[in-house]
Amino acid sequence: MTPAAAQPAGQPRWWRLAAYGLLGLPLAMAALPVYVQVGAYYSMLRGVPLAQLGWVLFAARLLDTLQDPLQGHVIDRLRNGIGRWLALGGAVLALAFAGLWQPPASEVAAAVWLGAMLVLAYSAHSMLNIAYLTWGARLNGGALLSASAWREGAGLAGMIVASVIPATIMSGDAERIPAHMALYSLAFAALLLTALWALLKLAPAWPAVAERAGGWRSALRRMASNRAFLRLLAPYFLNACSVSLPATLALFFIRDRLHAAPLAGAFLGCYFIAAACGLPLWTALARRIGVLPCWRIGMALAIASFAGAGLLGEGDVLPYFAVCIAAGAALGADLAMPPVLLAELIGSDEAAGAYYGVLTLLGKLALALSGLALPLLAALGYQPGVAGGGALALVYAAVPCLLKLLAMAALWRFQLAPIPVVRYWSSP
Repeated sequence: MTPAAAQPAGQPRWWRLAAYGLLGLPLAMAALPVYVQVGAYYSMLRGVPLAQLGWVLFAARLLDTLQDPLQGHVIDRLRNGIGRWLALGGAVLALAFAGLWQPPASEVAAAVWLGAMLVLAYSAHSMLNIAYLTWGARLNGGALLSASAWREGAGLAGMIVASVIPATIMSGDAERIPAHMALYSLAFAALLLTALWALLKLAPAWPAVAERAGGWRSALRRMASNRAFLRLLAPYFLNACSVSLPATLALFFIRDRLHAAPLAGAFLGCYFIAAACGLPLWTALARRIGVLPCWRIGMALAIASFAGAGLLGEGDVLPYFAVCIAAGAALGADLAMPPVLLAELIGSDEAAGAYYGVLTLLGKLALALSGLALPLLAALGYQPGVAGGGALALVYAAVPCLLKLLAMAALWRFQLAPIPVVRYWSSP
């Protein structure tokens, strides 16, 4: 596979940007079940103890976190080898994702299997995702926001698919779940292959940049001297924690707090459909007022919508649907704004992959820490399907709102820096 032919300067045609964005769909189809449903799957269907499961998730995610900056550095050095890099990542991801849903019957063996498959899946997903974000960041300024919108829109479509189908499968006959997830894995592999082909053959070409001389130490020094980038890290990390924590606990909350397990797919689907519908509005708003104000408004909406979730209990189905709609609408800002904002802060001759490696590191560190919520809940007396609903509500809803408030405070400090955040969409 070779990259598409270089495009003339200016705005690429819409179908080339759509070809770029398509890969967001299968990446989301794999990410959501791995981050949201795998914990409940191994706990409820394979009997892995909650505390043990939390430590396995934490260890696998932490290992994945540490490799992202290295992968970003390698991607920055790729020239014509981007096709081979993406092909290798796609093959490993497809195999690891399929294996994840076919664990051994033994509790101990299932826990070991889970750790091994997660390491492979996370590594391959990082290979694809960091290269994908770097590809978009290297597009010219006029195409940056449009490419981001196509990418995040396709990603939200993948999240809708991944929230409805796996949740529906897991609410059915337990004996048939592995077979049905195998079919889902096959469909995912086919879509992943199609999206990689479109990216390499039809999308705007992998842009070559004139980077400064030096190796990874030089790249680290340049990032360390980029004060605007350093100020972005704290709000991004806190916001990522506020999103990853309820994502890890969502199925437990729906089943044991709301007692509405059959509606899990509908809840998640509603959440991501709202995000998909809201994404064009956030993009239009960013063109008018800039990325930072837009992201801040999204954070405020998320807090306002999610603050009352911890007060819900058995039978509160309609209020929880309202929470899903409002919080999902706010999600669009969390997805689209940070990557575009980061692209604004990278010099034209700098290594974008290294920057995105650090950003994905923080996102995955937040996911790793969210895995520790399971042993924490176990220590507080929560047992899946048995007791501890008060502790579950506290960790699921109240803690994320606090984290989001802290992120807003850190982002307010970031606003004080003289950063030209509206540069790319100052013209229609």
